[in-house]
Amino acid sequence: MTLNASAAPKEIAVVLFNLGGPDKQESIKPFLFNFFMDKNIIPLPTPLRWMIAKYISVSRSKREAGVSYGVLGNKSPLLENTEAQAQALEAFLNRDPKLKFKVYVCMRYWHPMAQDVVERVHRDNPDQIILLPLYPQFSTTTSWSSFEVWREAVAKTPMDTKTSFICCYPLLPQFVSASASLIRQHYDAMGNNPRVLFSAHGLPEDIIHKGDPYQWQCEKSAAAIAAATGIESLDWQICYQSRVGPKAWLRPSTEEAIRRAAQDDVPVLIYPHAFVSEHVETLVELDAEYRHLAHEVGVPGFGRVPTVSVSDAFIEGLAAMVMSRLDVPGIAPNAGGRICPSGFTKCCMGQDIALEGARPCAILSPQVTVGV
Repeated sequence: MTLNASAAPKEIAVVLFNLGGPDKQESIKPFLFNFFMDKNIIPLPTPLRWMIAKYISVSRSKREAGVSYGVLGNKSPLLENTEAQAQALEAFLNRDPKLKFKVYVCMRYWHPMAQDVVERVHRDNPDQIILLPLYPQFSTTTSWSSFEVWREAVAKTPMDTKTSFICCYPLLPQFVSASASLIRQHYDAMGNNPRVLFSAHGLPEDIIHKGDPYQWQCEKSAAAIAAATGIESLDWQICYQSRVGPKAWLRPSTEEAIRRAAQDDVPVLIYPHAFVSEHVETLVELDAEYRHLAHEVGVPGFGRVPTVSVSDAFIEGLAAMVMSRLDVPGIAPNAGGRICPSGFTKCCMGQDIALEGARPCAILSPQVTVGV
């Protein structure tokens, strides 16, 4: 990519959004409380949401979540893994001595959270801020939730820095190629033509019915990655993990997909294509719990593809998106215009939201729609 350095800001802050995770056993309960208090996760009035969050955080910290994090030493590795991605991205971006990038990590439900990071960025006084979620596929429950709390924190700070928000990148070429390369390596090593399960974090169906484009974007990512593997007649499907609560969630579940593979007598190779860094849902839920289930129900082979993490191609893709947003404020996916079909009303490109120093996102760029 050719860049006119004279037109670029001197100092650029890049903020990586991620979920966060407890850093010690005592943090598990408050982390869960913060998570379930998010109105994007449980869209109920605050008093009801508080009671539900309190109940779930107490019960799950003693049971499911407590056990899962116990396997990992009573903490999540997500912060360290995200910091490694931040360091790799910062090093890649700063190869041009004419530009100065600083990459920050901002977690949604545990430290470092938005208010602290906003204050750090404000003290550093950059010329531009670029917000980059580490969620390739957009959802109101992830990228938009992080963006909302960022804006709330900015409102409490005398900061009016020009800001860009890269809302999603489900078809980012470098993400697709890095994913396909990892799958191909493990597919060939495993042998026996396994069925590739693209396992994404699930959502309640009612969130999708309200216009959230997450499922559509996950399906587009999976199809693009499957095609990019170059494996002829690849047997693959998408599925969803991590169900919580009594609501109807996206299907098929990963458990259902594993049981179906047992019935079909085919091995499975799981790739978590909606995650880009390792954490409890990959290291415990996929590697331990679903591996045990696969063995229990008679799946003839089980493997798991690691996340793209700090792979060269993925970091290069993140850098390319950042560079494309220099001096371009507002909200857009990596492709520049709207990619979600118009029926997805929760697509952030369809919402008239202005960032600091930017025009409303709805008029930033041509509305190019990719058909279903």
